[in-house]
Amino acid sequence: MNVLFVCLGNICRSPAAEGVFRQIAHGCATDSAGTGSWHVGEPPYGPMQDAARARGYDLSDLRARQFSARDFDRFDLIIGMDASNIANIERLRPKDSTTPVRLFTDYAPDTGMDEVPDPYYTRDFDGALDLIELCAKGLCRDIGV
Repeated sequence: MNVLFVCLGNICRSPAAEGVFRQIAHGCATDSAGTGSWHVGEPPYGPMQDAARARGYDLSDLRARQFSARDFDRFDLIIGMDASNIANIERLRPKDSTTPVRLFTDYAPDTGMDEVPDPYYTRDFDGALDLIELCAKGLCRDIGV
């Protein structure tokens, strides 16, 4: 299964989700993207990399890219970090695409969270990673990996 994680700038939440998921979901291909283009080509945000590294996740090889309509053909599942990301993804959906687009927190319903808060603004990198880990485990259970 090919899974794409999407957030706003592709420097905090989606690369962290990719890093966590690729480590626990063996046999799945992963990528991440942002709906905005501000950080294209940049590595994940330093404080997010530090928080992820402290938990054993290496994000250093990732580089930001912008989500595009072609991603609907390249991935089996597209995961957004919040409702705004989902809306921006859906605006680019080709008419004939049936690729599922889901909210990441759908995979951790017991948390009561309807989005992964953006630590770029909240500064809570560990809290974001706690939620990302729960969602990634739920996604693994859901897809059977």
